[in-house]
Amino acid sequence: MLIEHPLLGPCDAQEFVYKGDACLIDRPDGMAEGAEAAFYEHVYPRDNPAGLHRELWFHEQGDRSWLVVTRNTRTHEIVKVELARDFARARGRGR
Repeated sequence: MLIEHPLLGPCDAQEFVYKGDACLIDRPDGMAEGAEAAFYEHVYPRDNPAGLHRELWFHEQGDRSWLVVTRNTRTHEIVKVELARDFARARGRGR
């Protein structure tokens, strides 16, 4: 499987490490009311979707960048690849 890296072009998926659901970018505020319950929900329960899913991938054997890969879990077709920092900024999470 090839991952079309936004900066480097096509890279073999073996260069990357899958790190989980991209929702992990939306980390709860540890100082907010109910933070313990929010962190439990953030860390433990996971969806196992059939179809389009956003995933975090780390380019371990390359430039060490984090990517958000939108992939169809049924066909493994990659629909979109973006830098995780750009994804987080677009969601109001980046600085």
